[in-house]
Amino acid sequence: QVQLVESGGDSVQPGQSLRLSCVAAGMRSTDAMAWYRQGSGKEREFIAAIGAGGVTTYAGSVKGRFTISRVNEKNTIFLQMDTLRPEDTAVYYCNHGPSLLDVIQVNVNSWGQGTRVTVFS
Repeated sequence: QVQLVESGGDSVQPGQSLRLSCVAAGMRSTDAMAWYRQGSGKEREFIAAIGAGGVTTYAGSVKGRFTISRVNEKNTIFLQMDTLRPEDTAVYYCNHGPSLLDVIQVNVNSWGQGTRVTVFS
């Protein structure tokens, strides 16, 4: 059982950057990890994933602007978000799964509280 704690969300102006953190206590080094977001009134969407070997994949909406990374020794993943846009406003969540395909397809277990990112418009 993995406990997920996201942090780092804030309110920023367009074009600014944020770095989100997710501590996933109990995660396995073999797990793929991912970030998701849910805007107000919208479905939760996949945005970025990183596999056990460091392979990454991104949703088209964030590709080139966001970077996912992981530090297995600290059970932590990060999401560096640059050139933020108002449409990036959402609650951001992390999660894990046995493979990249699993997390990309949102085949995951329970969710943490998330961390809110607001980009002013």
